[in-house]
Amino acid sequence: MAKNDLDLLSIEELAALRESATDKLMEKVAARRAELEAELEKLSQYDKLARKSQAVPVAKAKKGDEQKADLAKEPVAKAA
Repeated sequence: MAKNDLDLLSIEELAALRESATDKLMEKVAARRAELEAELEKLSQYDKLARKSQAVPVAKAKKGDEQKADLAKEPVAKAA
């Protein structure tokens, strides 16, 4: 619609046009939001897989191993 056409419309017609345009815009925004949310849902499965692969369990050292490691760190006295 050209600007000249808008100049010919009455206030009521312009208000109706504005309402119609607002409604149509809201419909398009809602449809796009639904598309984006569906895409995020698809992508979230990869996030879950990535987090699982990053979580590597760490083995705990046994008490005997800890004592051996402590002894290995102590300085050894030299024999004369």
